Amino acid sequence: MSPFKDLKLALEVLNQEGTYSEGDTVIGTLSFSLKSDTKVKSISVKAKGDANVHWTEGIGEDEETYSAHERYFKIKEYLVAKSPGGTVLPQGAHNINFTLKIPQGGMPSSFKGKNGKIVYMVEAKISRSWRWPSSVTTEIKFDSKSFPPIHQAMHPLNGSVDKELGTFSKGQLQMTASVSRGVCFPGETLSAYARICNSSSKNVKPKFSLHRKIVYRVKKHTKTSDKVIFKMVGDPITPRSEVTVPCAVKIPVDAVYTLHNCQIISVEYYLKVYLDVSFAFDPEVVFPLLVVPSNLVHAQLNEEVGHI
Repeated sequence: MSPFKDLKLALEVLNQEGTYSEGDTVIGTLSFSLKSDTKVKSISVKAKGDANVHWTEGIGEDEETYSAHERYFKIKEYLVAKSPGGTVLPQGAHNINFTLKIPQGGMPSSFKGKNGKIVYMVEAKISRSWRWPSSVTTEIKFDSKSFPPIHQAMHPLNGSVDKELGTFSKGQLQMTASVSRGVCFPGETLSAYARICNSSSKNVKPKFSLHRKIVYRVKKHTKTSDKVIFKMVGDPITPRSEVTVPCAVKIPVDAVYTLHNCQIISVEYYLKVYLDVSFAFDPEVVFPLLVVPSNLVHAQLNEEVGHI
């Protein structure tokens, strides 16, 4: 039975979001109590960041397993250093403070998906001779500072498509679409619209769908998840008519950030504006979107206001 009671890790909160980034210092306290004097071999604390993917394909003899791992950093400090004879800790409560500095570098944000995850951890370990070590672990939320340049994406995105119908119907469909910005943050609402000129003989239905695409990679093998996280369906547009359809595109509050700086996991978003046409290929306009922390968007908006 372990002599270490109430073994806990407490970390100091650096900001309102409770997140850490490159270059931040993790400040914490390891606490525990001892019922009697206890000799330890060492006490250490470490922080690390890792990405892992894993999935299987096929059945039975044809089953294949794919997995990959990336490590971003691992730092370790001794709170009680190793010594030949060990160190005796007295009975009672112990609170040991420590600091760990996260290195610089373009490391990806925390992420958890069905077939992979990016996790940052702080772990404390108490080692004793001829005994299993006692340990405690806590996960930290990591928000990367590394994102693609967002300046160009701060402006409206526009696109258009024409389609000539045939076989089951006659005429032409024209659509011009726009979205207010190509960059956004979780919980935000973007403005989009589609201007449709229906010169065909069919009813068509305008649709807006926001997609999150996750790709897991193991060398040349990939597994892709493409999920619709927002959708709006407009009223049918009758033949020989022209209509402008607005849409408030709601970015989910729990949307993870665009993930571009991990070799084995990527997360992308795109808005698809399209016309649902029976018995024909749907004409569409696709806009790539960047989902980033709100402070990046607000900082860019303030900078642009300052240049006016």
